[in-house]
This record gives sequence, structure tokens and C-alpha cells, in this order.
Amino acid sequence: MSMQQGLPQQAHSAQDARGIIAQRDLVVDLIRTACVVLVVFVHVTMVGVAVGAGGIAVTSPLQELPWYVAATWIGQVMPLFFVVGGFASAVGWRSTVARGGGARDFVATRLVRLFRPAIPLFAVLALGLGVATLLGTPPGLLAEVAFGIGSPLWFLAAYGITQCCVPVMMRLHERAPWRTLGALLVLAAAVDGVRFATGSAEVGLLNLGPVWLFAQQLGFLWADGWFARRSRVLLVAVAAAGYGVLVPLTSIGLWAPDMLQDLNPPMLPLAVLAIAQACLVQVVHAPLTRLMRTRAAQGAVFLLGRDGMTIYLWHLPLFIALNGVALLVGVPFPAPGSPTWWATRGVALVVLLAVALGTARALRRFDRPLPRLVPGTDRPAWPVLAVAALCTIGPAFAVMQLHLSFGVALLGALAVPVGVRLLTRTVPTRSAARI
Repeated sequence: MSMQQGLPQQAHSAQDARGIIAQRDLVVDLIRTACVVLVVFVHVTMVGVAVGAGGIAVTSPLQELPWYVAATWIGQVMPLFFVVGGFASAVGWRSTVARGGGARDFVATRLVRLFRPAIPLFAVLALGLGVATLLGTPPGLLAEVAFGIGSPLWFLAAYGITQCCVPVMMRLHERAPWRTLGALLVLAAAVDGVRFATGSAEVGLLNLGPVWLFAQQLGFLWADGWFARRSRVLLVAVAAAGYGVLVPLTSIGLWAPDMLQDLNPPMLPLAVLAIAQACLVQVVHAPLTRLMRTRAAQGAVFLLGRDGMTIYLWHLPLFIALNGVALLVGVPFPAPGSPTWWATRGVALVVLLAVALGTARALRRFDRPLPRLVPGTDRPAWPVLAVAALCTIGPAFAVMQLHLSFGVALLGALAVPVGVRLLTRTVPTRSAARI
């Protein structure tokens, strides 16, 4: 859901909420879709399959380029994705409140929308890894393939955590937006400090909260119209200052200049990058708005954006499967990193997106939103929602920490449907129960 900038602090009726929702800011949809497509393209250029006398080898041509690290300062779009998510969350929360809902309704609705598309994915991964194990696939090769397939699933855990926090973070935002942003930034730096002091990467997992919540809070500011009220000169200056801060920050040997290395667990530079990206988006908001008035842009965004989450979840498994099919039928593979290989990346992207869209259409029943509450009903109590959140977020978190394996995939195939089922339940409201 995306809206025009300058949202009111609170919608006071369902009619107000409908009026706000009707004023979509298509730039938000464009950015969200572009982020998904860029992630898919990056992965297409990071996986190079070579067939030679020694067998099949997998390389990463993109990472071998001399300008790769500098490119991550632009191509690392996950902070911007969480900023856009914050915009949508602010709109969704205010709409929920306007129609008489509350925190449990919001959390349940968001988690179902996020994790229902993951149900068939975990089932297919568990089946595929189980069959591959029974067929005697070399453990090293299987682990390498599973690691690649499971790498995007960290997003489900991180985004699920931020969605659970939206009701609390929105209240903090409405009371003290700048103190909340400052506290999150200080906390992110403190977590990194403890991580560096102890040498424990696990400590960095605590930054799944501060770093991504910081980016989400910037999205709240965007929804309030704060960025729209700033001059372009100021926004460019703030963005330049953000990138300027990143230079010494990534040059002292603590944080990596490669923004992809700072991703899991997330680190302070990504919070700084989120500031710069949010400002730059507003700088180009007007031309992007004009672009989104064209039918071609609207059609492309609608076509890809409608199934964005399914495309994101399935693109790596499908890409690996497509490469496997190509190997079986004898399709010639150009040398990874060669001019011919780079020239075929656009074709590979189009084919992968087409297959992903077809998969999304076939799995559309898993991508339907949670119906709104009818009068006299409510979402389950917080203990039930807590169990549901653990069932849904837990397997994705396990993938992030332990990497994908048959056991982790089986856990997801069993636990995520249970969590979604719990989230879709309704109970009588307290007032109805008393009657």
C-alpha cells in the first residue's frame, strides 16, 4: 500500500482512511518493484556457471570487477527497501486504527501477507533437499547450492521483526520522532561496538532491531511528508554528508566498505546509507512521478509489483533450476565474466522474471491477504500471536544463522503453515463475549 506524501497524523474515520488510500503515491510502488528487480539482477550477475574438463564450477563474476565495492554503495538497496516498508507500514497502521483495529489486527495481517507466500517455498525446498540427499548428492555440493538458495530468506526474519514492532514504533514516532531515531542510531553503534570488542558475530544479530527499525522510522517521516517539505538543496547536502560519513567509517578497518558484507548481521553503515537513499529518492520524486503517469511504467510496476514477494522468494531457486535444465539439455555456457556472458545477462534476467511471474501466478492462492475483521470478532490474544510469530519468523531466522539445510527447510515446511493458521484465526471481541 502506498499513498501521497504528507499524510495526516491520524485518520479519524474509515471514510478518512479510504480517502487517504485512494491517493496512491505510485513512486513508492515503483521503488519497491525496482528494488526487487535490482536484487534479482545482482544475483544473476553474481552466479556464473562454467563447464570445463574439470566439471562444473560456479564463480561470481560481479565480485571480481574492480568497481564492485564502490557499486555496492548504490546497488545495496535493502536499507531503501526498509524505508519504503516504513512508509507502507505507517499508512497501514493508520488505516487499521481508522477502521477501529489495533495492534494485534495489524501484526496478524502483516505477518500473514509476508509469510503465506513462503509456505510452498519451504515445502518445495524440504522436498528437493530431501530427495537430493537420498539420491546421494555430494554433501559439499548440496550445502553450497542450499546456501545460495536460502540466502534471500534472511529478509523474512528481519522484515517480520520490524512489522511486529510497528505499533510500538509508530507511537514512539508520534511522540518523539527525532529522539527515537537518535536512540536507534546510538543503539546500533553500541551493538557494533560490543561485537567488535568481543569478536562475536552473534552479538550483531541484536542489530536486526536498531538498524532496520531506524530505516523503518525514516519511512514514517516520509509518510508524514517530512522529506517532501525539505528543499532539494538540503536533501542533496544531507545525502552527500551521509556518503561522506561512510568514507571514514568504512576506512578504519571495523566496518567493511563492501555494503553487502555489512548486511548479515546488519551494521551501522546501512543505517547511514538509509539516510542518504531516503533523501535522494525525494530529490528525484518529481521526475519519477511523471514517469509513473505513463501507461508503460504503470503496467510494468503493476505486472511485477503485484507478485514482488513471490518473485523475491523464488528467484534464486528458479535460477539454479534453470541453469540445471540448461546443463542437462546441453545449452552452451559462455565463460563467466566474458563479454558474451555479460551480454547475456539481460536475457537471463528477462527469462528468470518470466518464469518467476509464471510461478507466482500458479501460487497466487498463497498470496492472498488476510480478510478484514467482521463486527464482533478480533484477532487471537497476544500469547497466541507470539507463538504464531515464532512459528513464522523462526525458520527464516534459522536459515539466516544456520544456513539452509534439509532439517531447516523441513522446520519451515511444518512451522510456517501452523503460524499462518494461528494468525488467520478470529475470536469474539471482549464486548461480544460478555453479551
